[in-house]
Amino acid sequence: MKEISIIVAGFGGQGILFLGRLIAYGGMIEQKEVTCFPSYGAEMRGGTANCTVILSDSMIGSPIVRNPDMLIAMNEASLKRFQPGVRKDGLLLYDSSFIKSPELRTDIFSISIPASEIAASLSASRIKPANMVMFGAMIAHTGAISEENALIALERLTSQKRKDDIGLNRDAIRRGIMFIEDKKSKDS
Repeated sequence: MKEISIIVAGFGGQGILFLGRLIAYGGMIEQKEVTCFPSYGAEMRGGTANCTVILSDSMIGSPIVRNPDMLIAMNEASLKRFQPGVRKDGLLLYDSSFIKSPELRTDIFSISIPASEIAASLSASRIKPANMVMFGAMIAHTGAISEENALIALERLTSQKRKDDIGLNRDAIRRGIMFIEDKKSKDS
């Protein structure tokens, strides 16, 4: 990996910014150069949120990304807004629990992941870690961050008031990894 630019996008309350921070922190643990540039609407929960992350083996010139290598889209509006900018031959991971009949570009590689359904199957509580399922899927597909370092990043970035959720989030990351591994074995 020389450099990978990622846009994570969805609506407030889906853990978009936390996912961006996890990707960046996981990259830091792996001794990569990183930037993490969050953006969110004034209304927060329910409004739009996105985060641009760059992981690189060398110094990063700018945190601004016009044509990301990867898009992680958690809702339809984010897919419509950011998919056109993904570079040719880039990667799209999208939550098919919310994005039912997307118009997908044919010049990028797209993977539909029922992240919210997987997350709901893990927890009856109000917490639905679909963002962690997507994190697991991303690391399994790209290899940009090891599972071990992803879990270390989760441990270090989880606030004290959310420490009870770490086990659930670990399970969700592993389920995202398993989803991609199962998909790869079926496709081969």
